[in-house]
Amino acid sequence: AHPSLPDLQGFGRREMAMGREELAACLIYQIGALSGFLAAEGMPLNHIKPHGALYGMAARQAHVAEAICDAADVFRVPIFGLPGTLHETIYPARGHRYVAEYYADLDYTDAGGVIITREHAPVDPTEAAARCRRAIAEGRGTSINGADIIVGRDSICIHSDTPNAVAVAEAVRAAIATART
Repeated sequence: AHPSLPDLQGFGRREMAMGREELAACLIYQIGALSGFLAAEGMPLNHIKPHGALYGMAARQAHVAEAICDAADVFRVPIFGLPGTLHETIYPARGHRYVAEYYADLDYTDAGGVIITREHAPVDPTEAAARCRRAIAEGRGTSINGADIIVGRDSICIHSDTPNAVAVAEAVRAAIATART
């Protein structure tokens, strides 16, 4: 599931002020709807990965991360998040499996945060693949200013609205397959 804030016009990429209970109810509604569709097809819900502004807010606002856990308590699936943030501390503390992810198509700050833009620019597939290989092998990456940073390596994210997402995904997949052999 990839639930977001109820920001329909901004595609969930704008922050909104919501209390913990209201947000948890909003997330349970979204995840529950998807879970129902999956059940109708005989498929299980696999994970929860907060979308857009919700992801960023949960990284730094405890009540938002707690609301995500409140929703995850209902579904009992892993939650994806960013290393070095409240994702990494609150999700496991609440008894949820935390999955640290790496963004193949985003830049990172010197503090290890992702730089989120409203529109994604094309990414060099070869460079993205090389960054992913390093993230997987070392759990390290390079910030936009050249600093060595800790990054996630349990899952790799490539946004579907990155203009060359398919080429990036193909290059990353090939790099991972090569690294395993």
